[in-house]
Amino acid sequence: MSYPKELWEDTRLMQKAYPIQIFPNRARTIKKGDCILYLHWHVHLELIIVRKGQAVFHIDSRPIEVQAGDVLLVPGGSLHVGYSQSDEDFEMDCIVFNPALFNEWMNDSIHVQLLSMYLEGKTHFPLLISRFEDWDSQYKMELDEISKEFLNKEIGYQLIVKAKLYAWLVKLARYYSKFQPIAIEREPYFANRDHFKQLIDWVKEHYAEKLTVKQAAMMVGLDQFYFCKQFKKLTGRTFIEYVNVCRVSEAERLLISSQATIGEIATQVGCENANYFTKLYKQYKGITPSDVRRINEGGK
Repeated sequence: MSYPKELWEDTRLMQKAYPIQIFPNRARTIKKGDCILYLHWHVHLELIIVRKGQAVFHIDSRPIEVQAGDVLLVPGGSLHVGYSQSDEDFEMDCIVFNPALFNEWMNDSIHVQLLSMYLEGKTHFPLLISRFEDWDSQYKMELDEISKEFLNKEIGYQLIVKAKLYAWLVKLARYYSKFQPIAIEREPYFANRDHFKQLIDWVKEHYAEKLTVKQAAMMVGLDQFYFCKQFKKLTGRTFIEYVNVCRVSEAERLLISSQATIGEIATQVGCENANYFTKLYKQYKGITPSDVRRINEGGK
């Protein structure tokens, strides 16, 4: 499935020798409640650096409110999604990296003692890491330098990014080692997480197909009531709302990039009734599909 380009996060790490990538995400003219990071998961760790705006991220069912300057560290394997909390542009940089980036340290006893537990997912840093003492003076500047180095891509940037990120993570682990086991957060638990991941992957590929809440609950292995409760807790939205967001987002891409009629696009995203599609689109985007076409054609 393809989402609007400014909201799309590609978790494929292109260089096998350096499995790390930065994705600048810029969401323009959005409203409070709009999705800014679609529900997904990956085996990599992810640093989300909020540059502008306000949002709430749900990470393995935990809601975390953030604003410009905040940084989240999402553990590998965690389901996460984000929604705007204000009617303004939202900007963030997502640094996605795999623990394999630091493979040469795997047999180092100090690495094993201090850092490997975080990289291997045996334990986790607090999700919101930008709210502790000395963040601005000790950690923010170094993280900004890593981002700048990656985006500029001067010769040898891979080595500098790798070295600086490793040193930054070591400092973070050293800081939290003072408070173990109190400050370190264990992985949150919720029923059938792997099945939820499979369901999310299925919806991304089959958003146009009809899937009732009862059928979705069966795919996860839960009764319908508990499934609805868990899905809302996990994502901040109901299952039907999530499917609708997927359909509307794909429709937006098609309205801008294709020559298909509005009726054809409605069918492609799983809405057989064009009038219902228009109503649904306006509900989530604030304007009609015709308005999108008109605006896009006027900008050419």
